[in-house]
Amino acid sequence: MMEKNGLLGDKLVMALAYGIIGLFAVLCLYPLLLTVSVSFSSEKAIAMNGYSILPQAFSLDTYKYIFVNSGSRILRSYGVTAFVTVAGTLGALLVTSMIAYAISIRKLKYRNILAFISNFTIIFSAGLIPWYMVSVNYYGLKNSMLALILPSLFNVWNMFLMRTYFAGISPSLYEAAEIDGANHFTIFWRVALPLSKTPLLTVGLMYALQYWNDWWHALIFINEKDLFPLQYYLYNILSNVNAISSGRIPSGAAGAITLPAETVKMAVTVITIGPIIFLFPFIQKYFVQGIMTGALKE
Repeated sequence: MMEKNGLLGDKLVMALAYGIIGLFAVLCLYPLLLTVSVSFSSEKAIAMNGYSILPQAFSLDTYKYIFVNSGSRILRSYGVTAFVTVAGTLGALLVTSMIAYAISIRKLKYRNILAFISNFTIIFSAGLIPWYMVSVNYYGLKNSMLALILPSLFNVWNMFLMRTYFAGISPSLYEAAEIDGANHFTIFWRVALPLSKTPLLTVGLMYALQYWNDWWHALIFINEKDLFPLQYYLYNILSNVNAISSGRIPSGAAGAITLPAETVKMAVTVITIGPIIFLFPFIQKYFVQGIMTGALKE
C-alpha cells in the first residue's frame, strides 16, 4: 500500500512539474505568436483594436514595404550577416579554446597572470572614445568587414566556461600524449578538442547569437551600405518608417501604401529571428547539456 501511495505521489509530482513547464512554455511562445500575428495584420486594425494573437485584417503591406523597396539590399545584408556569423564564430572558437586550454594546464608558468588579465578586462575598460580611436587609427577597422568580426572575437566568460571543461579532462591523457612525443598544440588539437564537442557547441552558439544580433559595431564603424549587416539595415528601415510616419520627412515612394509604423517593428523581428528559430532546435540539447555540465564541474 505504501509503495502504491509512493508511486501515486511521484506521478502527481511529475504531472505538476509537466504542467508548470507546459504553462511556462506557453508563456514563452505567446510573445512569438503575437509578433508573427501583428506583422501580418493591417496597420489600421492594429491602431484601432490593439495587438491580437490572430492577424487582424490580414495584410502584406509591411513586408511589401520592406522587400519591394529594399529586397536586394536585405539579401545582401543577409549575406554579410551570414558571413560575419560563420567567420566570427569559427575564429572566436579558435581563439577562445586556445586561451582556455592554456589556462587549464596547471603547470603553465604564467596561467594565473593570464587569468587575472582576462578578469581585469571585465571590470575595467579604456572607454568608448579611446577604443574607437585605437580601432580606427591603428587597426584600420573603418568600413571593413573585420570591424564586424574582431571586436567580438574573444569573450572572457566563454573562455572560463571552456576552461572548466578542459580542466575536467584527465591529466593522464595529456601525459600519455606527451610520452608519445606530442607537443601542446598537438595535444590541444587531437586530444582536448575532440573531447570537448559539447562546450564547443555551447560556446559556439553563444558567439553565433552574438554576431547575428550585433548592430552596434556597424553603427560605430560602417558607413558603406554594402557592408551593412542585417540587424543594422533593418534598424535603418525602422528608423525611416518612424521618421516618415511622424511627418518629419516626405513619404516619397512609400506614399502608395499605408506605412506600417507599428507592424514593421514586428516584421523586422520576424525577419531577424527566423534563421535562429530554425537552427536552435537542432542544437538545443547540446546547449542545455553544456550549461549544466559547466555548472556542475569545479
